[in-house]
Amino acid sequence: MKIFNLTFCFLFIVFAALQYNDPDPYVWMPIYLYASLLCWQAARNKFNQVAYIAGFVVYGIYAVYKIFDANGFIDWITKHHGENIAETMHADKPWVEETREFFGLVIVIGVLAINYVYFKKKRKILS
Repeated sequence: MKIFNLTFCFLFIVFAALQYNDPDPYVWMPIYLYASLLCWQAARNKFNQVAYIAGFVVYGIYAVYKIFDANGFIDWITKHHGENIAETMHADKPWVEETREFFGLVIVIGVLAINYVYFKKKRKILS
């Protein structure tokens, strides 16, 4: 788990750094840096359940918003037939940017969920 967490800690820092030219870096930099911090702590075998739950709530609410947003995930699937969102790094189409952001949240939630389950099982075994 240490390698897993150090890898994602590094990746989330890179993701945050790449947000400097995003239209809303003040939203996305903290999202990725918070996830990076939790991965850093997990790599050091530290687990704060409240911090994870706070992350799940914030990321989850924002992900649901990105699903139903006018240019969000559902719009990408239904109106744009799931067109390639990795074709170019320039998001000229709003549904491309919104869908990418949704998948970014899915990645963050997935990584934190893996850590959460791991540490909960570890605590149960030690109890």
